[in-house]
Amino acid sequence: MVVSAVSERPARVLVVDDDPTVSDVVARYLHRDGLDVRLAADGPGALREFADYRPDLVVLDLMLPGLDGIEVCRRMRAGADVAVIMLTALGEESDRVLGLATGADDYVTKPFSPRELALRVQSVLRRSYRPVPPAQPEVVRDGDLVVDTAARIATLGGQRLNLTVREFDLLAFLARNPGTAYRREELLAQVWGWTFGDHSTVTVHVRRLREKVEHDPAQPHRIVTVWGVGYRYQPDGGGAR
Repeated sequence: MVVSAVSERPARVLVVDDDPTVSDVVARYLHRDGLDVRLAADGPGALREFADYRPDLVVLDLMLPGLDGIEVCRRMRAGADVAVIMLTALGEESDRVLGLATGADDYVTKPFSPRELALRVQSVLRRSYRPVPPAQPEVVRDGDLVVDTAARIATLGGQRLNLTVREFDLLAFLARNPGTAYRREELLAQVWGWTFGDHSTVTVHVRRLREKVEHDPAQPHRIVTVWGVGYRYQPDGGGAR
């Protein structure tokens, strides 16, 4: 069982889907894992439950009545640091990319295995709460960027950055391993814990991170592209572009 980072209570998961069969099946699997679960069937209802329940993670369908999942995700992420797993239609890459760009930490395509979704939920929750390995530095400083991996807080110029769970994980991993070029599949394995997956997930998260940690995202100096390979963290804001 995954417990909340701030208490010993079971982690809270809000499942938002207008198909009651999908919601009930997902809720059953999450209950089996010891999680506390609430359901919502539309966008406005999801926002009401979110404000009242304060979940640790939201499983959010992209297509919802009243208010679509993209807008619901935007509003949730604007008000709190909550993990989001987006449910998207099979094969709709543009929807997956849009969901990730909005602030989702992960996505699962429909139709999906409820057990797989439950494992994804556990993975995201554990990464939200996991302790920092003792061999790794707890605070990484790079000029005006400070990444506190123990507190899971990153600041730029003294201002706290609003990062999703995966964005923080990616930034912390790269900042702790400067100068090493990583392929996208390596980052999927190291940060997401996936041995397979859509490489566009990494691409979208890198783009979002650049918008938050680079002074000029169009000319990144920290998270640089290594052509034909992937990405490398360049400390002190110098080096290749």
